[in-house]
Amino acid sequence: MTGYIILGIVVVLALYAISAYNGFVTLRNRVRNGWAQIDVQLKNRADLIPNLVETVKGYARHEKETLDHIVKARSGVLSANTPEESMEANDILSQALNRLMVVVEAYPDLKANTNFLGLQGDLKDVEDKIRYSRQFYNDTVLKYNTKIETFPNNIVASIFGFKEEAFFRVDEGEREVPRVQF
Repeated sequence: MTGYIILGIVVVLALYAISAYNGFVTLRNRVRNGWAQIDVQLKNRADLIPNLVETVKGYARHEKETLDHIVKARSGVLSANTPEESMEANDILSQALNRLMVVVEAYPDLKANTNFLGLQGDLKDVEDKIRYSRQFYNDTVLKYNTKIETFPNNIVASIFGFKEEAFFRVDEGEREVPRVQF
């Protein structure tokens, strides 16, 4: 009789371990998918930048430093190998694009240019998609990390080597409220 009880306990623990493992795999894959969606949007943004830079170059030839900074930041995004590297490169690119938009304010003809307005609209759409993708990614990372940290899941996570994932965080410079002056 005792043998059946022990066997029953072992079977229940095995079933729990299998269920927990499968839950971790599912959430980890959702995290990876969430990151892939962000990566797609970051690539879309990076693809828009050369056209945006060329359009601005035609109007603002002496803004070479700003434009060079954007091109360098874009290559950093494209050459990033890990989500953490990509997040950091993305922050640098966002700051460079914000500086570009400040430069654009000094060129009324550029602000009215049809090509620039179209590219600016496309960039806004991509930025919105990046925001939504970040939110989805961070929500999924929260679920995954919570499952890893809670008992008794933390034991199974530790045994099978599941590690916490990093949140996509906003750079400190992006937290500041932009100043508008007339």
